[in-house]
Amino acid sequence: MRAFRVKLWLYNQMIGFTVFTTASGQLVGQISIIWKTITCLAGRHFLMALISCLLWSTFGFSTAVDSKPNILLFLADDLGIGDVGCYGNNTIRTPNIDRLAREGVKLTQHIAAASLCTPSRAAFLTGRYPIRSGMASNNRYRALQWNAGSGGLPANETTFARLLQQQGYSTGLIGKWHQGVNCESFNDHCHHPLNHGFDYFYGMPFTLINNCQENKPPEMDVALQDKLWLYSQIIALALLTLAAGRLTGLVYIRWKILACFTLVGCLFFISWYSSYGFVQRWNCILMRNHDITEQPMRLERTASLMLKEAVSFIKRNRHGPFLLFVSFLHVHTPLFTTAKFLGKSHHGLYGDNVEEMDWMVGKILDLLDKEGLKNHTFTYFASDHGGHLEAQDGSAQMGGWNGIYKGGKGMGGWEGGIRVPGIFRWPGVLPAGIVINEPTSLMDIFPTVVHLAGGRLPQDRVIDGRNLMPLLQGRTQKSEHKFLFHYCGSYLHAVRWHQKDSGAVWKAHYVTPVFHPAGAGACYGKRICPCFGEGVTHHDPPLLYDLSRDPSESQPLSADTEPLFDTVIEQIGRAIEEHRRTLTAVPQQLSRYNIIWKPWLQPCCGMFPFCWCDKEGESTQSL
Repeated sequence: MRAFRVKLWLYNQMIGFTVFTTASGQLVGQISIIWKTITCLAGRHFLMALISCLLWSTFGFSTAVDSKPNILLFLADDLGIGDVGCYGNNTIRTPNIDRLAREGVKLTQHIAAASLCTPSRAAFLTGRYPIRSGMASNNRYRALQWNAGSGGLPANETTFARLLQQQGYSTGLIGKWHQGVNCESFNDHCHHPLNHGFDYFYGMPFTLINNCQENKPPEMDVALQDKLWLYSQIIALALLTLAAGRLTGLVYIRWKILACFTLVGCLFFISWYSSYGFVQRWNCILMRNHDITEQPMRLERTASLMLKEAVSFIKRNRHGPFLLFVSFLHVHTPLFTTAKFLGKSHHGLYGDNVEEMDWMVGKILDLLDKEGLKNHTFTYFASDHGGHLEAQDGSAQMGGWNGIYKGGKGMGGWEGGIRVPGIFRWPGVLPAGIVINEPTSLMDIFPTVVHLAGGRLPQDRVIDGRNLMPLLQGRTQKSEHKFLFHYCGSYLHAVRWHQKDSGAVWKAHYVTPVFHPAGAGACYGKRICPCFGEGVTHHDPPLLYDLSRDPSESQPLSADTEPLFDTVIEQIGRAIEEHRRTLTAVPQQLSRYNIIWKPWLQPCCGMFPFCWCDKEGESTQSL
């Protein structure tokens, strides 16, 4: 339609120019033509101009629908649904996120496919449950632990970025990735964003952790104890074997070489607990495309750098169409917040961090307005999962608030870990100020944006997401989702059934974490609740809730209190069987081997293991 308008304008100008030239020639005697003919041409020109104006105004609205829109996706990290003003928070100010909801559509039952970063984001990018891509763990390491691990989003998985790239979109990712980097060498970049459909990447290939800030208690040490012990035993055994062989004459190796190996080994492992902070140097890095720009990151300027990059990408691609995925490092611990926002909220450091993120959202939205892109941009805001209840610093709560919903980050089935904000805006196409209470999923973004870009969904795999446009535009009143499956790692913990004829939303919990202390609603004393073993309770019969009447999951139903109890459990049981028949065996990306640190995969700027560089310099200005 945009091309049609341009052609119409050109035709109009050509006819007008011809009529004007002919009339002028007739008046000065250079051209002999009957005045009736000129009058006819002028009349036709007037008619064409009138039609042009009518079409211009008539189709001014529909061009936004017919042409490919720009797509802007905001995804927060660890943000609770109760942390946002438009979802009921009155102690944290989020005017820019609230503006999106006021000018667009707000979802109240928007569900993450996992309650932890790595699997949730894999599902978001692919529109598929993470168990289908091998991004669901059957061990206690449920997210990628290292930049130098070999696990990550498989190359044969198709992201929405790849499909939009094929439709002529410029695709960019600014911020957190956490889907892996390398497979077999330090620069093969098999899991890198540029290998998954993004033309441009600036951000963190890993995720923020406490180790990224020197004055915070280390977050990785517990997870590393068994690996560190294993590495040290292997190297010690190898050195002892070589030394014994050298002494007995069975192995010939120069003493100097053996001493060198021993020294390097000792230095390497001493560094783990030294002030050099190797966890910080190896995991807390920034990259631009394939190049490391900061190692380690300087957190005091990270927010400004991210915002600067997002603004720059939009300006470079303002003629569109573009896909920009702004994957915030906010509001994950250590909650590093720039000075202008410290102490400004009524909810401590966590609130300060949320308000800084909202300010960044506002800056990007203001740029859309300035560039005239607001009405041509499909904008989305969500969080990858719920707030982290166990995140504490002494008595201070460092995690988010999940409103009335039970549980939080890392808890497979409880609503607090999977129910997240979901806001869409596209002026002139989506209605404003609408609230939708139907079950939807972060996986729905994949088919929705592919549809908007004019692409086709892959036919060689199961896509679990559904196109949301009919629901968002009000052309249908019911979600296409009948069942949603809630995993904790690779373990199915709960299932949601949307009974469309009655409007009920049933949820059956087969496994739940054991809270510490009992009844606390979280696993305090642990970094995160477990998915299996002694830390969970199996329920037979399952705990059943009707979320349409009891969204906080406070009163489990039973056969004595709910006449439909047996029918609902049987229906959900059949759905589980059908779902499991669609699963196929795939390589486990979060296996112990894939998540363990491998020195030959370590991205490093400078001399290994003392990796260091600062290519951003001191020129960064606050935006």
